[in-house]
Amino acid sequence: MGAKRAKLGAAFGRRGYTAGICIGTRLKVTDNSGAKEAMVVGIPGFKTRLRRVPAATVGDLVVVTVKKGTTELVGQVIRAVVVRQKKPFRRLDGTWIVFEDNACVIVTPEGTPKGSEVRGPIAREAAERWPPIANIATIIV
Repeated sequence: MGAKRAKLGAAFGRRGYTAGICIGTRLKVTDNSGAKEAMVVGIPGFKTRLRRVPAATVGDLVVVTVKKGTTELVGQVIRAVVVRQKKPFRRLDGTWIVFEDNACVIVTPEGTPKGSEVRGPIAREAAERWPPIANIATIIV
């Protein structure tokens, strides 16, 4: 009949990983930028059906608002990169990865991290996609 089209969930390649972070999800901020907890308020580039809640996965850029942290950061709307998610996702080699919490790293609009270190492990998918975050990470899983 016709050629099958590849389904891409976002304007940026998601590579078929299971999305475990949606709008309203609270994320632990795992860097030393001063924020402790953030809530996802948007996912740039995500085009979807009407009334479907956008979702993100490990390595995706999200727009968050800081809920807990220093007084200068609380209430600020900033960008972050998801580095861990609780929902299990399957890698291309067949292994399944799951983390204990949902976590992100605060980044500038150019994509460089605001903090100077990342506490805890980060997923390899996020490290490959965001080399500046991989440079300050302690553990890459």
